[in-house]
Amino acid sequence: MGAIWDNCCPKSRPCGLGRRRRWQRRRDARLAAMSADPSLALLCPQPRHLTRTGGAVLVDTISIRRDTSLPAQGYRLTVDVDGARIDAADAVGEHYARLTLSQLPSPTPAVVIEDWPDLAVRAVMLDVSRDRVPTMASLKALIERLASWKINQLQLYFEHTFAYAAHEDVWSTASPFTPDEVRELDTFCRDRHIELVANQNCLGHAERWLRLPRHQSMALSPDGFDMMGLRRGPTTLDPANPAAFEFVASLLAELVPCFTSNRVHIGMDEPWELTPERIDEYIAWMHKLCDLPVLRDREVLVWGDILAHHPALLKSLPDNVTVTEWGYEADHPFDARARALAAAGKPMWVCPGTSSWQTLLGRTTNMRANTISAATAAHDHGGTGMLMTDWGDWGHHQPAIISLPAYAFGAAMSWCAATNTDIDLAVATDPAAVALGDVYLATAAQRPNCSALVRHLYLPQARVRHITVDELDAARDRIEHGVDVLGDRVDHDANELRWACDTVRMALDDAQARLENAGTLASIPSDTREQLADQALDIGERHVSLWNQRSRPGGLAGSRRWFTRLRESYLAGGPVANWPFPEIDISSGESQ
Repeated sequence: MGAIWDNCCPKSRPCGLGRRRRWQRRRDARLAAMSADPSLALLCPQPRHLTRTGGAVLVDTISIRRDTSLPAQGYRLTVDVDGARIDAADAVGEHYARLTLSQLPSPTPAVVIEDWPDLAVRAVMLDVSRDRVPTMASLKALIERLASWKINQLQLYFEHTFAYAAHEDVWSTASPFTPDEVRELDTFCRDRHIELVANQNCLGHAERWLRLPRHQSMALSPDGFDMMGLRRGPTTLDPANPAAFEFVASLLAELVPCFTSNRVHIGMDEPWELTPERIDEYIAWMHKLCDLPVLRDREVLVWGDILAHHPALLKSLPDNVTVTEWGYEADHPFDARARALAAAGKPMWVCPGTSSWQTLLGRTTNMRANTISAATAAHDHGGTGMLMTDWGDWGHHQPAIISLPAYAFGAAMSWCAATNTDIDLAVATDPAAVALGDVYLATAAQRPNCSALVRHLYLPQARVRHITVDELDAARDRIEHGVDVLGDRVDHDANELRWACDTVRMALDDAQARLENAGTLASIPSDTREQLADQALDIGERHVSLWNQRSRPGGLAGSRRWFTRLRESYLAGGPVANWPFPEIDISSGESQ
């Protein structure tokens, strides 16, 4: 944790032990001030230096002054009987000072706050391709919330949900973002000091495109491939195919100019069908993309998984590439991978995750540990950004509110890790979402990238084991506690949380019925399976109603189909063959 304290010093200068102790004393003073005035705990992120100087005052004047001795984006906010004074390094620092002042109550505590970010880039990536595409209104509301936490970048992850002019056959029923909508969002973000960045996967995760006959010849494996005992359709473009390159080049030429950012994320993760023997084609493909006129003078972001497994490629990276190292478990090797990137002299960001997908209620403790590990690695090895990723794998069923604590924690840890590792997310975000986010801990058996309590809803052919009935009861108790915290709220977030709780309760009932028999779905007595089928029907119908309030209609059929197929599996005593592949179709929700 030493490097976290190092980065509390102006302009990240290395600290000696004496200086580190001084920062520790200042942190203690901040905690003492919060203890004396609990309203200061509402600040998110928690500032690095906060001193309480008196009682509460009414602020009716704000004076502004530039102070270039402060780090970039930094400010000093003084509140006393004369009003509020802001000394800011730049316009962004002034904006952040005003945000901090807006989070304080009125009358306002007399304080001196001196603050600046650890990391220049503090970003969130929202998956808008796995079924759920938010409405403009809901997305703007999220942007407002992110801006209040000093997030300064938002990425929208596209596979097929941008309305490319010549490709209506892939997006016609997906409710995609239009070019005009992206430009509107770009302006909306810039007005709030947020950079909107294009994120278009340009090699793998192309299954929505490659299932179409006119594109199938561009696939690395046109006939599909086997993965984890299941048969999948093609997902990866062939980097040796000139038509595939021209296809991606045309997408980027249309997408990138809609954004004013000088950054573009081109993905490049998980090209499942690319064999080690062809790994040189991976880096050649990257070079060709980076040399496109639309990318040549921009900072190009790429995911770090392939580079981590083939470190010899690092020396061949294009000069304008920044590596975004991702991993979503508490024990992800951020330190080792960031160290390797630093040793190779490559710019990099760290990318933890919200731990919300394939969980319904989240994995808050895992998210916190994952994010702390990422922040520590960035500080220790010269990372310049953190990108909190929020995926929607397999139906994007998790309520939006479940991801909110992770957004806040990522914002806080990338702003000042030393003062935010223990931030109270229940105060900063939603107490019920935080409470429910640890339901997954009821079982000792944990699985990566999902909650073990609901895995069998997504893979009903899996045998339920390594979970006990006592643990299922403990999960039910945790849910009841979260519902108690929720109280009698009737807002949309509360309704989505109740739906998610009921869905997890169904999973617990399913698991208990299996454990009382042979562990498989087929072993559950038919009358119990019929009851579970009724629950799945109700869950699916409520899912539709909730979805339509904040998300566009495109993708709903595919997302709901998980519950429809689950109901069919309960009635039949087993899932359809090769579940869950072929992938769910976005237009009708039926398998291809």
